[in-house]
Amino acid sequence: MYLVDMSFTDMEKITPELTAHHKSYLEKEYKLNKLMFGGRKVPRTGGILISQHASEYELQQVLNSDPFVKSGAVAYSITEFIPVMASKGYESIIA
Repeated sequence: MYLVDMSFTDMEKITPELTAHHKSYLEKEYKLNKLMFGGRKVPRTGGILISQHASEYELQQVLNSDPFVKSGAVAYSITEFIPVMASKGYESIIA
């Protein structure tokens, strides 16, 4: 599993239109169950994604084609982790 930390690098580029393109682009990854969760940071300095892509390379390919990243508005870092504990309802993600 992977934690993606997205940070805005150019807030002037974060428009409602670009945000809509970003969400629309990632929607297919949610439908494929490759992205599990995503949302805004508070304060709004970027976002967080939880991924279960098969490899970091596969995830990087997806992220590098994200309209936020392609526009230069967002940079990201990826942290791989292995879930070892989960609350009820999420037990299936435990390795």
